[in-house]
Amino acid sequence: MIKDIKLLAFFNFFTDLKFHSAILILYFAKVTDSYLLAMSLFSVAMVSAALFEVPTGIFSDLIGRKRTIMMGAIAALTSAIFYAIGFNYWILFIGAVFEGLSRAWYSGNNDAFLYDTLLERNKQQDYGEYLGKVSSMFQAALSIGALVGGVIATFSFGLVMWLSVIPQGICVLISTLMSEPKKHSQKSANIFSHLHLSALHLWKNKKLRLLSLSSILGFGISEASFDFRSAFVATLWPIWAIGFSKVLPYVGGTIGYWFSGRIVKKFGAYFIVLASSIYSRTINIFSTLFPTVLSPILMSSTSLLYGISGVASNKLRQDEYTHEQRATIDSINSLLGKLFFGVAALGIGFLGDNFGPAIALLVGQIILIPTVFINWFLYNKHKHAN
Repeated sequence: MIKDIKLLAFFNFFTDLKFHSAILILYFAKVTDSYLLAMSLFSVAMVSAALFEVPTGIFSDLIGRKRTIMMGAIAALTSAIFYAIGFNYWILFIGAVFEGLSRAWYSGNNDAFLYDTLLERNKQQDYGEYLGKVSSMFQAALSIGALVGGVIATFSFGLVMWLSVIPQGICVLISTLMSEPKKHSQKSANIFSHLHLSALHLWKNKKLRLLSLSSILGFGISEASFDFRSAFVATLWPIWAIGFSKVLPYVGGTIGYWFSGRIVKKFGAYFIVLASSIYSRTINIFSTLFPTVLSPILMSSTSLLYGISGVASNKLRQDEYTHEQRATIDSINSLLGKLFFGVAALGIGFLGDNFGPAIALLVGQIILIPTVFINWFLYNKHKHAN
């Protein structure tokens, strides 16, 4: 494998080797004494990532891919340090802002780094294959981090948070070893350059509107619910076992992403998205409505379809984009999804404080039921059109 791509794979691994991933909501809630305030920190991270996304994208084109990765690594390290210090809400708030900034530096840039590195060697046709391999490192790291961190948290939350600083420091070091690609793909990073035309295309294309709505709702509530899930698991399992509740979906996601291409090709993207939404809503509603020690395992089973449906959904949206507004519309979807996450996270936190974690997750799943009907409509329309 090409040296810089190997470095990117290691970089991805250490980026998500966050030992606090399984217990972060519990740590935030312990410091703030509130699920609402705890979830507001997840909201701050995601909303700040959305707000920083455009300027950091522009900087990527101006200062280069390598420097942008370095800036992201420094921001991630700073975030981890503030999280570890975390003696009050505002220290954690600063950490969340830097986490969002780090996400923004990485967003789009790291994929562009991979593409430009391959383009330099006339191997851009292998982009999908390499992207799958380097992306799998995220899930592998999350699995290890959740398992180890969950066990260590039994003794000390503080130790887990400080251990999570070390991988981010390694990322800073790895970023300095990377080489700036000589070839630069010329793509506009400013989502507002074609905003008017993109908005018109979204308005006129009913199928794209529905696909985007389903994607935005699904991302906002599902991701916020996943971040909050450990609070629910903690009512059913001991602290040391919470890491396992995170490992299972990460392993399932890895498998799903790895085989997604051939599965989507065999069964069709519309069917996959519909089947995933029906199965996920059914399992999650049942697991939270009738919580037992088996609920976390049942909920983790939805991850097998998570990666597959994610690829299928992305493919369907890409098929509806125009070439001229492809990047802009995708960025709009990303921004709206992150902003909706911010709202959903606060709502789930509020419900968790007042009615308990199970009810908070249950309400989120009920709100997602309309996405099943959206996907059913799109599937039937596609089926009858062929």
